[in-house]
Amino acid sequence: MAGELRGKKVAILLAPKGTEQVEFTEPKRALEEAGASVDVVGVETGDVQTMNHDTEPGDTFTVEKAFSEVSAEDYDGLVVPGGCVGADQLRANEEAVGFVRSFFEQGKPVGVICHGPWTLVEADVVRGRRLTSYWSIKTDIRNAGGEWVDEEVVTDGGLVTSRHPGDLEAFCSKVIEEFAEGRHEAQTRSV
Repeated sequence: MAGELRGKKVAILLAPKGTEQVEFTEPKRALEEAGASVDVVGVETGDVQTMNHDTEPGDTFTVEKAFSEVSAEDYDGLVVPGGCVGADQLRANEEAVGFVRSFFEQGKPVGVICHGPWTLVEADVVRGRRLTSYWSIKTDIRNAGGEWVDEEVVTDGGLVTSRHPGDLEAFCSKVIEEFAEGRHEAQTRSV
């Protein structure tokens, strides 16, 4: 995978608190190893603490750019990690939701894991799509018009989704593949 994403710029989201650490660190590492330049984007710049299994404090990481400073036009792809608390914070933030939605409007690939699809539901981009997530939000996805399936990794027209940290190896591999392909016109069908 080394060099597959050379010249690509990717945004990865980090919530003010509660992003699942491994769902942030593993995709970021995989993208960088594949040659991508990765910006950590969030509500505001500065240090934030991640979580491990939504119960134990994780390490602290730095949000490099705030949503107000960036646009989907600046990036070739987007990764939305999970974590129940972090995903809930992001879906409640209008700038975060707008940022995510704009990747779909522009046909750019997006990788989302665990509770991350809550932000997609809020952005109204799951209608007519096949995706997976942490099992507890399957009803939210179905109510938003998506088809929820219980699979390790699901790809639907540039959208890559997985269920939980146990799926990270397959998730990261598929994200790199989809990001290397570039724009996906199918991304725009749900917006």
